[in-house]
Amino acid sequence: METARKRQIAILGSTGSIGTQTLQVVEEHPECFEVYAITANTRVDELIAQARKFMPEAVVIADETKYQKLKEALDDLPIKVYAGYESICQIVESGPIDIVVTAMVGFSGLRPTINAIKAGKAIALANKETMVVAGEMINALAMEYKTPILPVDSEHSAIFQCLAGEMSNRIEKLILTASGGPFRTFTKEQLEHVTKEQALKHPNWSMGAKITIDSASMMNKGFEVMEAKWLFGVGAKDIEVVVHPQSVIHSMVQFEDGAIKAQLGTPDMRLPIMYALTYPSRLTSSFGRLDWSSIKEFTFEKPNLEIFPNLRLAYEALAKGGNIPCVVNAANEVCVAAFLNDRIKFTDMPRLIERAMDEATYILKPTLDDYLETDKEIRRIVEEWIN
Repeated sequence: METARKRQIAILGSTGSIGTQTLQVVEEHPECFEVYAITANTRVDELIAQARKFMPEAVVIADETKYQKLKEALDDLPIKVYAGYESICQIVESGPIDIVVTAMVGFSGLRPTINAIKAGKAIALANKETMVVAGEMINALAMEYKTPILPVDSEHSAIFQCLAGEMSNRIEKLILTASGGPFRTFTKEQLEHVTKEQALKHPNWSMGAKITIDSASMMNKGFEVMEAKWLFGVGAKDIEVVVHPQSVIHSMVQFEDGAIKAQLGTPDMRLPIMYALTYPSRLTSSFGRLDWSSIKEFTFEKPNLEIFPNLRLAYEALAKGGNIPCVVNAANEVCVAAFLNDRIKFTDMPRLIERAMDEATYILKPTLDDYLETDKEIRRIVEEWIN
């Protein structure tokens, strides 16, 4: 990549799956990138190790009880150390930052992303919940502040790559591929008894716990449908989900003449991360290549919405609009945490999410305060139901 200077990167959630893989991309190309800021929620030991290795200008730990440990561990280095969620929201506004990788998990990524957009920073979007909850608002802000939003999700990166040079041509359909997760062939009865250990074993991708459970329940694919609507300006009826267990085709675009473009590659998140960081250029990488001789078949099937109702609920939330996608996201975050703590069954999650959708107060044109209030209220209610 031709560059006069190194791009300054802030990584929100640097100790998570996407964050650590972003740092691997930086390590692969130190001539192109420099880490300006890294943040973590609670993993202070990993954050300390990253700070000592990459020497960022600033480090933030959301958990304020870990501040002293972080500060003392980095005392011998010229690194600014901060704590608290507000500090994460503020650090993204720092002048030198060129691009913010939003790899925080869940709703917590919304406010930092909004601040980064208002500060004119390019967004490498890995926090899909931001677009799920407030896609219309994020798009309006990105347009107002002329800020590019570059997708990191493998499916949306695939679509983004397929659209290169096609922007004046009408999209007939977006085709999001799904692996089907570990329970693709399970019956309803079998799903009643699955454990978190089974759900955390994704057949193809290595991801954090929350997104791995979302993939197993197909809520992740539902969120990707919502995200695709806002990223690419198409209606829900023009977004199709196809189960492709091999996870080699990452997604496709069908144009009005019937031609379909697909983007293929190994299931390695470092590839879409690197493309977001270097767009429109591509860099040489040492990452794995597809071995065509080992690929015996490509198969495709329709997702089973009876077995995986979360995908159906996501389409319904998108159709209703307003604050209902925010309701779904909040209910899902509570349900996933409860499932990981053995408090509910796998099949309880869609039931609770659907109940939250039915009982939530509907707001057609929500403000940021409405989103924050909806999120808070739904979490409280779903927690009460679980208890």
